[in-house]
Amino acid sequence: MPSFTPEEMIERFRERAEAVRKRPLPPVAGQERNLFIKQAQIDYQDFAMIGDAVPSFDGAFLVLRIDLRPEKND
Repeated sequence: MPSFTPEEMIERFRERAEAVRKRPLPPVAGQERNLFIKQAQIDYQDFAMIGDAVPSFDGAFLVLRIDLRPEKND
């Protein structure tokens, strides 16, 4: 079994977030289109948050630190 590397996992989530962002809309209209867009937004948010995480180990636990503070626009 290959060893687990949290940095590689984080990179895979970054790639997933980017794939969701670039995902084309299927040829649907109306309510189905709105549902697809909403799900894509949720998928992107989830993947991007994990993609921004700082991984560490606490004993046998993988800890993902995610900064949820709003960005400052200086």
